[in-house]
Amino acid sequence: MQNNTLQQYKNAIRKKYEKEKEGKYFDYLYKPSRGKLRDFCWLIFENNPTKDDLNVFSNLLGLDFDHTKKNKFKETKDKFRPIETFFKGETDPSNIDAINMAAILVGFEQRPFKKFYENSKTKTEQPEKKSKKRSFFLDFKSLFF
Repeated sequence: MQNNTLQQYKNAIRKKYEKEKEGKYFDYLYKPSRGKLRDFCWLIFENNPTKDDLNVFSNLLGLDFDHTKKNKFKETKDKFRPIETFFKGETDPSNIDAINMAAILVGFEQRPFKKFYENSKTKTEQPEKKSKKRSFFLDFKSLFF
């Protein structure tokens, strides 16, 4: 089930990308390149990233986000290659951190994958059936109405 769910996650990110590439961040997303995606990533992370997003940043790039380390960050351009090719439809990345970073870049809400996976599990579980006990008042009311 996880592979199927991972594919659903990737498809949802791609769908969000198709919508977002025409939007506010057109300059970064329309014809993505490693450099554009890297610069866009910095822009996003300058504006109060979540703890989960910071973990993705650290896992993918091998360094913690630090406003004073922009020059060190600029050396990580090649880490954005799988995201670039994913957005262009050329590859299907297997690196979960690259996929999660793609989700961050397009503003996909149900990220990281773990959150998406847990949410999909709860949606597929059947809700418990409610007891067929009825209150006396409801039965009495139905006699007259």
